[in-house]
Amino acid sequence: MSNNAAIKKEYEINGYVVVPSLFNSDEVDLLRKTTDDIIESARGKSKSDSIHDLEDSHDAAGAPKIRRIKDPVQQFDVYAALARNEKLLSIVRALLGDNVRFHNSKINIKLAEFGAAVEWHQDWAFYPHTNDAVLAVGVALEDLTKDNGPLMVVPGSHRGPVYDHHADGAFCGAIAAGDVADQIKNAVPLIGPAGSITIHHVRTLHGSAINRSGQPRPLLLISYTAADAWPLMGISDFHSFTNHLISGSECTAARLEAVPVRMPLPAAAFQGSIYENQRTQRDRAF
Repeated sequence: MSNNAAIKKEYEINGYVVVPSLFNSDEVDLLRKTTDDIIESARGKSKSDSIHDLEDSHDAAGAPKIRRIKDPVQQFDVYAALARNEKLLSIVRALLGDNVRFHNSKINIKLAEFGAAVEWHQDWAFYPHTNDAVLAVGVALEDLTKDNGPLMVVPGSHRGPVYDHHADGAFCGAIAAGDVADQIKNAVPLIGPAGSITIHHVRTLHGSAINRSGQPRPLLLISYTAADAWPLMGISDFHSFTNHLISGSECTAARLEAVPVRMPLPAAAFQGSIYENQRTQRDRAF
């Protein structure tokens, strides 16, 4: 069995996989330096913008406290190149098929000793498609440890229900902790050295705690879809959508599968990022 075949088997069974040390130290150093420079560029900012999502404790007069860099693949060449890296894409193709579309990206920072938690959720709740051949790749820019707020996933949850991500009558991007109390008892951390990648299915139940360690946890997240998975919320810019094809051929015949869907409507009361969306969820796990 080839390595990619083994990765695919584990991914299909568990809904996630970790590939240790896919990228070497030189590749990681470039990503880390770029990320550090972008974080530093938030110095003096008083509110979040199109690049920086600020921690609630950020002070414009002090050192930058960033919880997310928005759309890094779309805005910075270093990350755009990584999204098309053949080592990475060969694995993605093994899981999604030859025709692959870039979907979205972000870097969740989790600075040392106060990095914000992300409540339990399924990515599928944010962007349902005509089929669930959709996944997210996490690229570890620093070591992922049990103590620095790693991604936690529930094995096999990608084959289970799609949970309600609403509170107070509107989408909130988080599941009430009581609704998944039994499931999250089985959660496992996705850990590995810098340069490792994590991959999780769009329906996999996941979240992450506050970073309570002295080590930062910047995680670059890149989502991909099969080219025949079309967004149910529609396409605002068809030209941009088709330009996001990064492997194989375009497909205008959407593949329809009988997968459970809950629409992210009415829209979240707080917009901007998942951290803002989740403000209205009061039954929290972290």
